[in-house]
Amino acid sequence: MTRLSKILIANRGEIACRVARTARALGYRTVAVYSEPDRAMPHVAAADQAVPIGPAPAADSYLAIDKIVAAARRAGADAVHPGYGFLSENADLAEACAASGLVFIGPPAAAIRLMGNKAAAKRRMIAAGVPCVPGYEGAEQSDAALAREAAAVGFPVMVKAAAGGGGKGMRLVADPSRLAEALRAARSEAKKAFGSDELILERAVPEPRHVEMQIFADSHGNVLHLGERDCSIQRRHQKVIEEAPSPAMTPPLRQAMGEAAIAVARSISYVGAGTVEFLLAPDGRFFFLEMNTRLQVEHPVTEMVTGLDLVAWQIRVAAGERLPLGQEAVALAGHAIEARLCAEDAYGDFLPQAGTLVAWEPPADDGVRTDHGVAAGVAVSPHYDPMIAKIIARGATRDEARRRLVAALEDMTALGLETNRRFLVAVLTHPAFATGEVSTGFIDRHFPAAARLRPKPEPRLVALAAALIAERARGDGSATLSHWRSSGPAASPLLLRSGETRIALEVTGLDERRCRVAWGGETHLVELLALTGVRVRFLADGLAEAASYAWDGTILHLALGGAEGSFEDATLSGRAAEAAGAGTALAPMTGTIAAVRVRPGDAVRKGQCLLILEAMKMEHEILAPRDGTVASVLVAPGDQVATRRLLVELAPEAAA
Repeated sequence: MTRLSKILIANRGEIACRVARTARALGYRTVAVYSEPDRAMPHVAAADQAVPIGPAPAADSYLAIDKIVAAARRAGADAVHPGYGFLSENADLAEACAASGLVFIGPPAAAIRLMGNKAAAKRRMIAAGVPCVPGYEGAEQSDAALAREAAAVGFPVMVKAAAGGGGKGMRLVADPSRLAEALRAARSEAKKAFGSDELILERAVPEPRHVEMQIFADSHGNVLHLGERDCSIQRRHQKVIEEAPSPAMTPPLRQAMGEAAIAVARSISYVGAGTVEFLLAPDGRFFFLEMNTRLQVEHPVTEMVTGLDLVAWQIRVAAGERLPLGQEAVALAGHAIEARLCAEDAYGDFLPQAGTLVAWEPPADDGVRTDHGVAAGVAVSPHYDPMIAKIIARGATRDEARRRLVAALEDMTALGLETNRRFLVAVLTHPAFATGEVSTGFIDRHFPAAARLRPKPEPRLVALAAALIAERARGDGSATLSHWRSSGPAASPLLLRSGETRIALEVTGLDERRCRVAWGGETHLVELLALTGVRVRFLADGLAEAASYAWDGTILHLALGGAEGSFEDATLSGRAAEAAGAGTALAPMTGTIAAVRVRPGDAVRKGQCLLILEAMKMEHEILAPRDGTVASVLVAPGDQVATRRLLVELAPEAAA
């Protein structure tokens, strides 16, 4: 037994907060590390002490082993917990800790090194009798040799980086003519990500599930598994939604897969927490995929169905204690599903996003757990993983857990930058997911890139945005909506900008809290009932509900159920005000559009007639304010328009 007192957490964000929470509950002092931009991040405040370790790039901070070890010495820590990601599967860190007299809360360096190379790991598993996907994991790495082996394996074939994971250096090749390019791309990606361009080949298993077994081993020879997790919902080979148990699992299959996972651990003298990942074919056969020699991102679903704290087990095993349970005492109860909330554009090829989280409130449901390391006002950095939080729901049944998770995602507040929240809700509410019919191809089949179009702003969200912007303008005396008053209804024009979309509306103030919002064929009556913190309760068209909102300067961020959007008053504010004098045509008075003389794309000269407005029984020509090209025509013949309504917009002038 090793007596520990202080643990340095060599990580950041939600996993650093997660480890600190359990360590402190067990009576250990904790030490955080942070890069320069992370100085004010919650994980720093979550620890008893904190040590700065360098600039933003991970290579100069969170991946710098010498800085991690030096930080532990400076703070007087006697153990290091690596979390996941960064150095969590780095054998050199484990060895550096041992050389410095620090306890590494993870497996032996030899096990990390062996399982960190897919080729070596697969050779060891074949020798141990663990079922593996047919493929090639040899030393010859020339294009000719790999082409020859791919033909022997059979197409479609998976090309994989032998080092690392997370979908990097991975290509699916169905056509032999595309193999050479796939090898080039996989090598390049792998070299940049892992420092090694070694590749392996595997026969592609059609429509598999990704099922993994959580294993634990102590230094006394005890090994057990804690059941499985189904991680089949993936994009670009990276997990999006995980659950426990797997909808496809049966008791005999769980026993067989669990025994295989334990055999993997025993074959490498493993100690600590680990995950053995398998591909589960539709016919029930399963194949070893890889082993992650660390705690997994998705470990909370296992904790929620077993009632165990896996971080506490890690610390106890690292201190030399025996596993607290035997295999026969491990019981699974209920169902848990986890969704990874990420700062990414799900409708733009899942590209990571960076920016400030203007408002943040995790869900409050008792059956929902939120693991996060953020707060309102913190910046989501482009230097690190874009995951903001993990939302995990438990239920007596899978469908109960699913419903709870959907409600939690819809009700939570995460505003200020693009997230995948809407996409997560769409996946969880898809009929195929609801019935458990999932595979690693789920997203490509049900949400292909070509069909993953960015949703247009929903009408109720637009109406609420207009009401909130009008309320704010009324409160600060803005001239943009100066017609808003309680003495009687009067319409005011409002041009909303939402991303690339512009919506020309009319807002009619009925009293201090009620207004009518109209545009196109839409008309909504909105009453603001209460504004508290980041929540607004409102009545729209006879239905009262609540939405999340936050202001970031002049930009209003809104979320209502599964819909969300950002809106800005572009009528005459900011740059629009400058453009109004030179590139826009506004209605000089209330009237009716009698005729439109131009179309988008037309070249016009200053003073040329753009359209005709009929008012006071007279026709008024609306003229082009300058030479230019028509960017948009926002009205049609017959439209009723209010004073200063935006009618035509010209394209910006080219810079000199």
